[in-house]
Amino acid sequence: MKKLLCGLFALMMVVITPVQAETRKDNLLLRDDHPEEYVVVKGDTLWHISGRFLQSPWKWPEVWGINPQVDNPHLIYPGDVIYLTWVDGKPRLGVRRDSGIYPRARVSPLEDAIPAIPLRDIISFLNDNRVLSEDLLKEAPYVLGGQSERIIAGAGDRIYARGTLLEDQKRQGIYRAANEYVDPDTEEFLGYEMLKIAEADVAAKSDDVITLDVRKSNKEVRVLDRVVPTEEVRIESVFYPKASPEGVTGQVLSVLGGVRDGGQFNVVALNRGSREGLETGHVFAIYRRGEVVKDPVTKELVTLPQERSGELMIFKVFEKVSYGLIMQSRDVVSIGDEIREP
Repeated sequence: MKKLLCGLFALMMVVITPVQAETRKDNLLLRDDHPEEYVVVKGDTLWHISGRFLQSPWKWPEVWGINPQVDNPHLIYPGDVIYLTWVDGKPRLGVRRDSGIYPRARVSPLEDAIPAIPLRDIISFLNDNRVLSEDLLKEAPYVLGGQSERIIAGAGDRIYARGTLLEDQKRQGIYRAANEYVDPDTEEFLGYEMLKIAEADVAAKSDDVITLDVRKSNKEVRVLDRVVPTEEVRIESVFYPKASPEGVTGQVLSVLGGVRDGGQFNVVALNRGSREGLETGHVFAIYRRGEVVKDPVTKELVTLPQERSGELMIFKVFEKVSYGLIMQSRDVVSIGDEIREP
């Protein structure tokens, strides 16, 4: 009898242990101090809300529950209640909207929905920055000058450029090369970071001289600025995060904005793009380069281990370069820091 009980106990351990292990694995998704409910307020983002519940907030698409009362679970509005529940032993986030005691329709403008990430921090980079190859930059027409021999111009002025338009469309952008991107490992030239200076309409073309009227400008247009077709970018308020492609690593090429170090909600350029399979929404972990210190005993130079300093999410992709927003940072992010799978 004693042997039989021991055998049954051992069998129970074999059956129960995997379930317990799976439960522990699921529990790791949750923060220790997670709330049971959270009321959405203006200024929130999906990443911010998920970060109150999850240790890895970028995994929110995996835990949003099915909400039949919400047409699109990714469209969350101030006043909504996000609550934690469990389905088949796994954590899920649901949305509850107060409908009151009387039947009524709730109409919420689409622009009132909270965004996935803080759009205010990337809106200018979605509209105003792009990366051009060396060949395209050389082919793009360049500004000769303005009327009355002006060398600078602004909104309302007429300017002249020389060359052949890359695309024969009325609205053109005036861009200026702000940075050169070179792969730090292979020394391959990756492209020029182009800063949008102004928008202009083509008024006339005579041989290879183009007449343009500047409609709006962020900075003064100068001689040798390039004329490039404007990008028709649809501003996305919801990004669907996902783990970066397996095995893809890279480095931070620059912290946009003219600084060397960055932190949360700064934009960085990376030496990986669509040719490596990157897409908007891909999440990378950032690892700070190990500092080099001098051993006080042997006098040797020792490189300290890399430390994980944060996470970023890709929001704009070019062929060889992409832009990412630093979503979380526990240390400064610098040029040369490594990115890996999260």
